[in-house]
Amino acid sequence: MIENINKNKDIILASGSPRRQELLRQLGLSFSVQQKKIDESFPDNLTPAEIAEYVAQKKAMAFPAPKKNQIIITADTIVALNEHILGKPTNKKDAFEMLNALSGKSHHVITGVCLRNEHTCHLFHGNTKVTFEKLTNELIEQYIEQEQPYDKAGAYGIQEWFGMVAVKHIEGSYYNVMGLPVHLLYRKLLEII
Repeated sequence: MIENINKNKDIILASGSPRRQELLRQLGLSFSVQQKKIDESFPDNLTPAEIAEYVAQKKAMAFPAPKKNQIIITADTIVALNEHILGKPTNKKDAFEMLNALSGKSHHVITGVCLRNEHTCHLFHGNTKVTFEKLTNELIEQYIEQEQPYDKAGAYGIQEWFGMVAVKHIEGSYYNVMGLPVHLLYRKLLEII
């Protein structure tokens, strides 16, 4: 089935995320990477899932209309703790506060995806519930110093050693927490090729 997608479509991944690129490579998709800087702000009245889809679509619309055989893939991952959105930390203090807030609690990681072809934008999202162990200040500080998690929503990467020791339980897609609900993406691509 991946062969059909690769044969029939020119896939553009509009993301600088090395994790998203790796997931598409592991899926076997052929794609090129293009990026555009956008303002990632969103209206205040949106739910976390609506925010993730809104920003993903905003990223896709920053590109010219795709040609007949092109599909632009954009995504946006957010972390929601009791409906409060945790974006990417701006500094060490911000990262510490985020991880301390997540310690011993459950949160939701939502990745909105937009597949834009010549006709329309196909929007969907993955939602994974993640529960953290109670974390010590020392562990949080060590992670921030070693990994510099400033490009990650919620200030952590589940695929890093921190995820191995901090994550107690997940409900939903692990890959969604990495930044792409691959099972949903695959299904949607098959629908639109």
